[in-house]
Amino acid sequence: MTSQLAPVLLDTQDWQWRGHRIRYAVVGSGQPLVLVHGFGASIGHWKKNQTVLAEAGYQVFALDLLGFGGSDKPPLSYEMELWQALLYDFWQAHIQTPTVFVGNSIGGLLTLMMLAYHPDAACAGVVLNCAGGLSHRPEELLPPLRLVMGAFTRLVSSPVTGPFVFNRVRQKRRIRGSLKQVYGNRTAITDELVEMLYTPACDPGAQKVFATIVTAPPGPRPEELLPQITQPLLVLWGEKDPWTPIKGADLYRRLSDDPEQPVQFHPIPDTGHCPHDERPEVVNPLILNWLTQLD
Repeated sequence: MTSQLAPVLLDTQDWQWRGHRIRYAVVGSGQPLVLVHGFGASIGHWKKNQTVLAEAGYQVFALDLLGFGGSDKPPLSYEMELWQALLYDFWQAHIQTPTVFVGNSIGGLLTLMMLAYHPDAACAGVVLNCAGGLSHRPEELLPPLRLVMGAFTRLVSSPVTGPFVFNRVRQKRRIRGSLKQVYGNRTAITDELVEMLYTPACDPGAQKVFATIVTAPPGPRPEELLPQITQPLLVLWGEKDPWTPIKGADLYRRLSDDPEQPVQFHPIPDTGHCPHDERPEVVNPLILNWLTQLD
């Protein structure tokens, strides 16, 4: 049996969606699970989870969202609703049976959207440090930071300064620096992880995708989606995450305290924004134990 600490590389396949190539990987058989990565990540971010979950008796899909990883990066308007449509069409094309969606960061928000808007496809969900939106809402920022983010957005979206800013953002040393800010478990920051994030950023079109996403509307709020969700939900949260602080998880914690709500909440100490990659030895058993309760 494959060790959680020795993940294997999975073969990937291509699927055409609206004329664009989408990369995905599937392993195992049984109840289907779909793993949805966060901003800037890809299938490789699930390498410590996908095989372990499959070996426990599940058919586990992971895909690169349009604009990320090995998928195409066309010049489109990237919004949460675009990826929501992609996930639903992927489900219709490859699965067509009730599925558990598992998402990190914006992938978590997409998981909530699938649960709320497509209950025929999503029978349950797992969110890990769920994002509150694709981008920050101005009213959520203090006035000084609002000015800084506004200036950064203008620089990124400019055809003159945008490529220069992106070339600096995607440098390996800057990627590693960002990971050190958001990973509570520093030992998980490997050269392989940095390369996984860096390589797709060198693809043609990556800069325009980045600029479009940074300036995109944030999408629905979790508090708007949760009242529409009746399926079981597992919420995992790294306590040391500066991007989606643990205080933002109070909404989920309150739901888990209500015996009428099918929500479980587990904080994970000494862990940042990506618990599945930082602490797979904790996250994988939590997911598998919860999945057995669904049977």
